Amino acid sequence: MTVQPYRYTLTFAYGGFCQVKLKIIAGALALFACALASAAQGLPADSLTRGTWEFAPLIGAGSGLGKSSNTQFLYMGGRAGWVLTGQHLPGLLRGDFEWAGDALPVYLFFTPANGTVYGGSFKPVIWQWNFTSGKRIAPYVAAAGGIVFTTQNIPPGNTSWVNFTPQLVIGTRVFRQDHHAFFVEGSIAHLSSASLGAHNPGYNISLLFTVGYSWFKHHK
Repeated sequence: MTVQPYRYTLTFAYGGFCQVKLKIIAGALALFACALASAAQGLPADSLTRGTWEFAPLIGAGSGLGKSSNTQFLYMGGRAGWVLTGQHLPGLLRGDFEWAGDALPVYLFFTPANGTVYGGSFKPVIWQWNFTSGKRIAPYVAAAGGIVFTTQNIPPGNTSWVNFTPQLVIGTRVFRQDHHAFFVEGSIAHLSSASLGAHNPGYNISLLFTVGYSWFKHHK
C-alpha cells in the first residue's frame, strides 16, 4: 500500500515530462516550419521590391491579322523598368506596379508591296502589374504605348512613316535565381498614324511575341 502512491507520483512525473518534451518538439517543428516558409517567400517577391530597376535585352516577332496578315514584324532592343510600389492585394492577386519602357533600334516590317522596310521604335509607356505570389513564376499584365519610325511609309502607300502602337500585354517571368529571370510575353497591338498621312489604313490588329532576360537591381 505504501508503494502505490510512489508509483503514481512517478507516473505523473513521467507523463508531465513527456508533455513538456512534446511541447518542446512541437515548438521546434513550428519554428523550423516558419524558417522554411520565410526562406521560401519566392524569388519574384524578393526580386520585385519597391525601388527595384529592371534591365533586359529582348527580341520579338509577330504578324498582322485579318487584312494585314501578309505583313510580318521583327524587332530587337532593350527594356528598362522601375518598380514603383510595394506588395498589394491578397492571395494570387498579390503584386506590385512597375513602369517600364522599350528602346527598339531594330524594327523591321516585311511587306508584300515594298519588301523589307527598316525602322525603329520607342515605347515609353509600359504600365505593368507584376503578380509576385509564386515561388519562381511571376505572370504580369500591362497596357503599353509607343511610336514607330520607318524609312518608308507604313502601311505602304500614301500613308505615314510615323505610327503609334497601343498594346495589351500578357506575359510571365521565370526566375532562375534571385534577381535574374527569363520572360516571354504576347501582345495584341494596333498600329496607326493617327491621320498624320493622307490615308490611315493602319494595321488594326497584330499579334506579337517577345522573349528576353531581365536583371533586377535594387535602388538603395
